[in-house]
Amino acid sequence: MGRKVRAEEEDAQIDMTPMLDVVFIMLIFFIVTTVFVKQAGVNVNKPEGVTATLKKNANIFIAVTEDGNVWMDRREISLDSVTANLEKLLSEQPTDIVFIQADTKAKHGIVIEVMDKVKAAGIDRVSVAVRD
Repeated sequence: MGRKVRAEEEDAQIDMTPMLDVVFIMLIFFIVTTVFVKQAGVNVNKPEGVTATLKKNANIFIAVTEDGNVWMDRREISLDSVTANLEKLLSEQPTDIVFIQADTKAKHGIVIEVMDKVKAAGIDRVSVAVRD
């Protein structure tokens, strides 16, 4: 009685399709859940602060320059349109805090007006950014 010898050897292959599916699903998950920070778009000379605390959930920044110009989402906007622009940004990405980056030589009245506009948009927590 003789043994049957297989003429062909089967090559073992790993099916990569399920692993690629999982990788693409994870990629989509991370893209969707990523927090996008809305920068003001202009650098200002912030004042120094001794008792400053670091806030981790900074999403929306509004800058007030030395000339009194207001910047939000990398573009200059008028003071009257701060509330409308902020409401648009909040619809895209809700947050409970807004950061104001005011220049050291910016007029106090303009900064207060920006704070009032932020409060009118429904944000109660307003922080003023300082230099480290």
